[in-house]
Amino acid sequence: MADILLNVEDMKIYYPVAGKKFGTTDYVKAVDGVSFQVERGEVFGIVGESGCGKSTLGRGICKLEQPTGGKVVLDGEDISSYNNSQMRPVRKKVQMVFQDPYASLNPRMSIFDIIAEPLIIHGLTKDKAELEAKVLDLLRKVGLDDYHANRYPHEFSGGQRQRIGIARALAVQPKLIIADEPVSALDVSIQAQVLNLMNQLKKEFNLTYIFVAHDLSVVEHISDRVGVMYLGNFVEVGSKESLYKAPTHPYTQALLSAVPVPDPTAKKDRVILEGNIPSPLNPPTGCKFHTRCPKCMEICKKEAPVKTQLTDDHYVYCHLASQKG
Repeated sequence: MADILLNVEDMKIYYPVAGKKFGTTDYVKAVDGVSFQVERGEVFGIVGESGCGKSTLGRGICKLEQPTGGKVVLDGEDISSYNNSQMRPVRKKVQMVFQDPYASLNPRMSIFDIIAEPLIIHGLTKDKAELEAKVLDLLRKVGLDDYHANRYPHEFSGGQRQRIGIARALAVQPKLIIADEPVSALDVSIQAQVLNLMNQLKKEFNLTYIFVAHDLSVVEHISDRVGVMYLGNFVEVGSKESLYKAPTHPYTQALLSAVPVPDPTAKKDRVILEGNIPSPLNPPTGCKFHTRCPKCMEICKKEAPVKTQLTDDHYVYCHLASQKG
């Protein structure tokens, strides 16, 4: 039996907006019934276009956004209905690294105070000397020096700030880290350094990651399994090897066809998607992708596809796959 650290069942996150008629309420369906599991020690990548709900899903798992429905079980504990005070001890198990290293650090706090804050809140040190030793140790673990502790966020580059954000997340020794596009705001050379650091820390601290990104090559580099999201739902989930070698859903095929190849002589069959992503306020009926799908059939417009298991570690939500099966 696989050792499941996180189990998400039918998660929904809806945002109410004023309806077209006076006094009515419509809902933006940012996450619309997502289910998946993450095994202890693995890296689960989530990819998709901007606005597909992947960051909202990550925030919903650690209850920074309150899910409208569904179930979240973390390390055997059902946290679905927990309020903020009940979530406080759970936060030691799950931490988040945010996308923007410029906005996620308090500019009025020194780096020492930023990293020390979670240690103080959760009472993880006995005295001032132990607190100082832990903060400096965390700084060294992420490749920074002791003297950086007395500086402020504005004195650091983007890559260094992201290292500080990682050190803060590591402070409480979490079991799961949700990394929300942690390298998208960084230069390519710095991206590689941060990804290598995250890989190194994963081995050292026995971490499990959920890695959210829109760059498929970055996700391929770090992930063990990958989930492809479109308009609030997963359309395909599989091991890195099976999904990148044999993408089945037309949306996954289109995303992978757009990944640049570092060989000027290589030829790729580019899949061009027409139109824009539909609004999550009024998603299409049937398969949500049918309005842009080059292989759309009549059934796609009427019925939502069910889960089709392709192999033990690869499944897809697509009528084409279910008909072949």
